[in-house]
Amino acid sequence: MTDAELPIYQLLGEECLRAIVAGFYRRVPQDPILGPMYPPHDLAGAEHRLRSFLTYRFGGPPDYLRERGHPRLRMRHMPFVIDQRARDRWLQLMLAAIDEQPAAAPHRAYLETFLGDIATFLMNSA
Repeated sequence: MTDAELPIYQLLGEECLRAIVAGFYRRVPQDPILGPMYPPHDLAGAEHRLRSFLTYRFGGPPDYLRERGHPRLRMRHMPFVIDQRARDRWLQLMLAAIDEQPAAAPHRAYLETFLGDIATFLMNSA
């Protein structure tokens, strides 16, 4: 099996994915755009949910489905105003967290495309 056939979860590994999500959430509380969207008392919960979702989506254990069911991402994010600025900042912070990890260039490119598409999909405000 070649790298192109392996799930990104296997290529990156659980530890790398965990570090990427942790790196993102380390940036969120101080961010003037995203920080207000994340209740401080639920940052750990939000981190767990994103890590679990990405693990599942990237080919790892389906814990997210067992815990939360179908992702229903648009419905779950509807209470938050996600405009172009919020979308771009979310992606910027995620990519900064990815850049802290030893992800190969093709893996980073895959993550950037996937996460950019998800961020665009979640936009709900002009």
